[in-house]
Amino acid sequence: MAGKLGKLFEFISLIGQLKRIKRTGWVLRKVTDPESVADHMYRMGVMAFLIDPGSGLSKEKCIKMSLVHDMAESIVGDLTPSDGVDKEEKHRREKTALMHICSLVSDDVGAELMSLWQEYEEQKTPESHYVMDLDKFDMIFQAYEYEQIDNKPGFLQEFFDSTSGKFQTERVQTWARELEELRNQSVSNEIFQSPELCRLKSLSSREAAVKPYRHSDLDPPKK
Repeated sequence: MAGKLGKLFEFISLIGQLKRIKRTGWVLRKVTDPESVADHMYRMGVMAFLIDPGSGLSKEKCIKMSLVHDMAESIVGDLTPSDGVDKEEKHRREKTALMHICSLVSDDVGAELMSLWQEYEEQKTPESHYVMDLDKFDMIFQAYEYEQIDNKPGFLQEFFDSTSGKFQTERVQTWARELEELRNQSVSNEIFQSPELCRLKSLSSREAAVKPYRHSDLDPPKK
C-alpha cells in the first residue's frame, strides 16, 4: 500500500482478516455457522474484563493479551494438529507473522504486542495462565452452545476431553465444573430459553446471521 498510512492500513487490514478466518476445529466438525478467530478473541477479552480487582491479576494486561494471543493467525491461519504442523514449527510461523505485524505499527506499540504474545506463549506469569484458561474455557463454552443450537447433545465431546484437567486457575476451574454439570442436565439451560434466543434457534443459520436483534422482538404485545 502506498502513502504515509500504507503500513497502518495494512495492519488494520490484517486485523480485519481475523473476522473472516473461521476456527478450524468447528469447520472440521461441520458445526452450523462456525465462529471466526476475532469472535473468539472478543469474548475472551470481555471475560478478562470481568476479573475481580482483588484477584491480584492485571485486568488491563489480560484484556490486551486476549486480543493479541491469536493475532498471528491473520497471516498463518488457525493451525491445528490436523494440519500436520508440530508445536515448534507452529510457534516459528506465528512469531514470524507477528514480527511482520509489529513492523507495521510504531515501535512502542509493536514492542507491546510482541511482549504480550511472548508472555502468553511462555506461560510463566499468572496473567498468561489466566488468559490460557480463558482460551480453553471459551472453546468449551462455544462447544456447549453449538450442541444446544444444533440440538446435538454431546457431539463435541472431544473438545471437553481435550481440556479435562488442564485448567490452571481456580476461578476458571469452577466455571468448567459448572458448565459440565449444566451440560449433563437433561433439560436445556434457561440461558437458551429467552424468547429471542428460542426464536433464533428456530431459524436457519443464514437467517439468524442476517436478522438483527431488536428490543422490539422481546416487547410484550400492545393491548
